[in-house]
This record gives sequence, structure tokens and C-alpha cells, in this order.
Amino acid sequence: MTARFFRGDISFSGLAAATGLIPPPGVGDPPGQYNIAPTDFAPILRCADPANYEGDYAPRGAVMLAPAFWGLVPAWWKKPLSEKKYSTINAPRDRLTTSKSFSGSLRHGRCLVPASGFYAWSGPKGASTPFAIAAGDRPWICFAGLWSRAMIDGSEFDTFTIITCPANDAVAGIVGHMPVILHADDHARWLDPAARAPLEILRPYPSTITRVWPADPGVGNVRNDGPGLVGGD
Repeated sequence: MTARFFRGDISFSGLAAATGLIPPPGVGDPPGQYNIAPTDFAPILRCADPANYEGDYAPRGAVMLAPAFWGLVPAWWKKPLSEKKYSTINAPRDRLTTSKSFSGSLRHGRCLVPASGFYAWSGPKGASTPFAIAAGDRPWICFAGLWSRAMIDGSEFDTFTIITCPANDAVAGIVGHMPVILHADDHARWLDPAARAPLEILRPYPSTITRVWPADPGVGNVRNDGPGLVGGD
């Protein structure tokens, strides 16, 4: 399970070049978040919805940025969130087509989750060591994700999940699964609402270009934030 990730400063111009994003008007570049945990809000990139949701500033089908709640809530969920007893922070690749929680979003709600990397812990509970894991060939990446707009406790907003796959060789000694890190050439294909879900691109990132290093132990406390948590050089 991937239960924590981080994102350094990323410019709208950089996101636009890599994903076709139309930057939101009158909004500055999103600040870094270095200890993103379940139930936090983080920016996702998705296509402006065909239903013309209020707040979709981009034309229908264009790539836009939206804040979203980490922990996908399916559109059909009508109960209080406190009654949801199962986790949807991750969507395992092999459950995308069979899970009622994910199959609808796989067809109509694919998104990108901008990130710089993710955290994983190794060792016994209470004495585990956190590691930061990132792509070695670029400063930021996009996880493959799914999103849904749901009514939660009287408020309607976007929610998301991160798709996971088996860990590559660089990560397998720490944890058995990892987020799907999309290659830049696959961003548009994953987002395309007219395309059938391209499941073949949901594969482990190459281990030869994956960086792994010890993170600051303070990352274990969700109240902590700041670039120092990432550790490294």
C-alpha cells in the first residue's frame, strides 16, 4: 500500500508542457507538499467533465487542475463517510475492472496525480525505517490515478485514488507494491476520455531509473511537513 507521497514545487508551465494542462486563471503555482497522507487534499489533473461541473474552468475535455480528497469515494456512495469501512486510497491494478469501487472511474474518471515521489517503510512495526522513492530520470512525475465526484456529508467534491502495481526490483526489498509512475509519453493516453482504458501502460517503473534513499523519520507524523522530510542529498 502507498499511504504517503510528496510533491516539490512544480510550475504550471512545466505541467502544461508535459500534460497539456490549461492553468487555472488567477492562481499561483501549487506549493510543495512533502507529507501527503490519506484524507488530505492534493491537486490532480483530469479532463474537464462532460457534465460541465460547476468549478470546471477549462473547456470540456481539456486538461485542468482540481483539488481532490485522497481516498476515492464512488459516485454511487450515498451514506456518511464514517460508514465507509474499506480503504480506497490505492486501486490495485488487478482489481480495476472487477471492483465496483473502481470500474466506473476506470471508464470515465482517469486522472494524473503530480508528485515528486512516495514513501515506503521497511522493518518491524514501531521500528521501521522510512524510505523516499522517486524517478531517477526526472524531477517530478505523475502517478496514474482515478477520480470521482461524490457527495460527502453534505458537500460535493472530487476524490481520488492512486493505482498501484507490483514493485520493481529497486523497491521490492522494502514493499511489495508501488504506485504506477507513468512515462511522460503516456500522460495523454491515460487521460483521453474517448480511449478505452489502456491497462497495458500500468506497469512498474524501470528499476534501473528508480532512486531509493532513507527519508527523515519525522515523516511518520502526518502533522510534519517540509522538504527536509524527504532526506537525501
